[in-house]
Amino acid sequence: MKNIYFTTLFCLFISQFSNSQQFENWVNPLIGTDIRIVEGKDKNSTEERGQVIPAVGVPHGMTNWVAQTQPTEQKCHPPYYYFQLHFQGFRASHWMNGSCTQDYGSVTIMPLSNTLEFDPDKRASLFSHDDETATPSYYSVELNEYNIKAEITGLSRSGIMQFDFRQEGDHYIVIEPNSDEGAGYIKIIPEKREIIGYNPVHRIYQGYGMPAGFSGHFVIQLNNDIEEFGIWEGQKSYKGKEEAKGDNYSVAAWIKLPSSKSKKTGVKIGTSFTSIENARKNLQAEIPSWDFNKVRQQASEIWNKTLGQIEVESNIHEDKIKFYTALYETHFLPRVFSDVDGSYPKFDGAESILKIEDGEYYCDFSQWDTYRAVHPLFSILNPTRNGQMANSLVLKAKQGGWLPIFPSWNSYTAAMIGDHCISMIGDAIIKNIPGFDYEEAYEVMRKNAFEINADSISYRDGKGRRAMESYLKYNYIPLEDPVREAFHKQEQVSRTLEYAYDDFVLSQVAKKLNKTNDYTQLKERALNYKNVIDPAIGYARGRHSDGRWIEPFDPFAFSPFICEGTPYHYTWYVPQDVAGLIEHIGGKERFTTLLDNFFEGGHYWHGNEPGHHIAYLFAYVQEPWKTQKWIHNIIESEYFTTPDGLSGNEDAGQMSAWLVFSMLGFYPVCPGMPYYVIGSPSFEKISITMEDGKKFIIQANNFNKENIYIQSATFNGETYNKSYIHHKDIISGGKLIFEMGKTPHKQWASSDDSIPASINF
Repeated sequence: MKNIYFTTLFCLFISQFSNSQQFENWVNPLIGTDIRIVEGKDKNSTEERGQVIPAVGVPHGMTNWVAQTQPTEQKCHPPYYYFQLHFQGFRASHWMNGSCTQDYGSVTIMPLSNTLEFDPDKRASLFSHDDETATPSYYSVELNEYNIKAEITGLSRSGIMQFDFRQEGDHYIVIEPNSDEGAGYIKIIPEKREIIGYNPVHRIYQGYGMPAGFSGHFVIQLNNDIEEFGIWEGQKSYKGKEEAKGDNYSVAAWIKLPSSKSKKTGVKIGTSFTSIENARKNLQAEIPSWDFNKVRQQASEIWNKTLGQIEVESNIHEDKIKFYTALYETHFLPRVFSDVDGSYPKFDGAESILKIEDGEYYCDFSQWDTYRAVHPLFSILNPTRNGQMANSLVLKAKQGGWLPIFPSWNSYTAAMIGDHCISMIGDAIIKNIPGFDYEEAYEVMRKNAFEINADSISYRDGKGRRAMESYLKYNYIPLEDPVREAFHKQEQVSRTLEYAYDDFVLSQVAKKLNKTNDYTQLKERALNYKNVIDPAIGYARGRHSDGRWIEPFDPFAFSPFICEGTPYHYTWYVPQDVAGLIEHIGGKERFTTLLDNFFEGGHYWHGNEPGHHIAYLFAYVQEPWKTQKWIHNIIESEYFTTPDGLSGNEDAGQMSAWLVFSMLGFYPVCPGMPYYVIGSPSFEKISITMEDGKKFIIQANNFNKENIYIQSATFNGETYNKSYIHHKDIISGGKLIFEMGKTPHKQWASSDDSIPASINF
């Protein structure tokens, strides 16, 4: 009943905007903030949680402005959960949205009435979701225990809050750097109505707990005088003390406002990863005045422009909420890491400051997830920004010596498997994305693909491909290699499959840049998938160094040689050579039977990324109507407009990017190839506006919840019988029209040459 009530209320709220162009009003940031119990998981698992936060600000902002319901900066604990009903303050957060990582460099600000308390749990106020408003640009909540209305809005590096103290008495504000290591710093400057400080950042995964070489700095300003103030060190409060630095204990500041009468107080905060002074400059540049509504309007306009790049027409409100909320979730990461003047901390813990001259410097690339659909989406909507992101990866490689695998906290982490910065950069090069030097990019990608990191210290630190020596020696990673120096150990089969895909993408770049010798080697290595997929049984399978397949073997069981899945899940991970995979495991009939059984037998797992492309593989065996069937099944069964509306970790926008593409009606099965496989659209009409103003229109005549099957298609007035569409055809603008029907039309796009299914060597 709770979920039905939640959806009904939001649909009633949204209906008043149905004729407007305020795309932001279709976003519900609370979707995915609760727990959904998934079959086979228990309530305490974090894998079934969306792990998203209802943050306000702007797309790819440096800092997320969010209500805090739990105080930790520990792994797998986001600042906000829907089921937690105590507000502890507004947090300037750097949580990797939808992840199971950790927050870092954060600070929390909490208003209090007639009670002065430092401990987050003790100072927290009960609140009701009925008194909570969450949009991309604005959040407010009623603090029942203090009779305070708390509001926040913000831009990329700066935020502004309003606290309406509605009862007479003592009014306080508490400021806490959230350092789990007890290393925070804070200082009160009462004559300037200012509180400054920082929270040192520590690494995770490879190099866990080591200093990351930078801090989250902040400058907080008040539009009210400070009557009294003090510092907490541990559990002790020192009235009149102005400054403290944690020494394995928490520190916090408190200030008392001068009036005991009810009144509204404004608080501004600027943040930076380089210095307190740059945090002040960021604040001055972004929010120079105390006009809360002006900042809110600025943020709202930015979101409406961003979301409005895709305009959908539908009478089904719930589907529009799903779509625009998903589009919002794709625009958190990677985050801007540079200040307004271009300053940013050097990559790899060097504790020095550099400056980017053109564009912005980005970090927090959850690349094992986002190379699949997030960055391909940006290649359509925001190629300039995507190019700046690619340039940021090249800068990291030049500064740290190796192209990173999973660059977060501005550090090497080697958190996941594969080498997918190659995929992201390579896809951008193949699609002619501007903003970075292709030759420089190739050199850093090539080093990862051809060199073994023989330096044990830097290898342990996360530099270089894991198990690269085995991969080059055997053309697969045998079970005898435990892959010790990695957060994810073993997973040899999955690593082999992912490296083979990455090598394919790099081969295409080598071909484009006329690196003939490299191209020849890489195109052969792209076929290494055959070494870990047993053709006799048709499944991915662990293999020993002498060539023997692992015994006993169960393709349906989670296995240590597979990353977060089963051999059945990873059998389909050959996006670069689907035609070759079909032949390798016994031909089209066997492939199709295995694929049918995969879905009909309930083996598909949407809550994790390795399977996101699988439903589109039916198009490669000339049965696109099955893709159309299963895509709509996944949309209806895995995504909801309730707080528990996600079936797995959002993972930096990938879950939502899948939904955005799939509701549009096409998907990038193989980033690095400049085409998308056609599925089935979820709206009557879709208009995508490119950066240069060109429009790509998708029209689905006769579409409804039952009419999901494509009967025929035209592109720019000509008959279209292909089950894919090229990137250039989308960005050049045009009109793709589908005639939809209730039953499958098995002859549409059924010819053997309907899709480029094999490696284009």
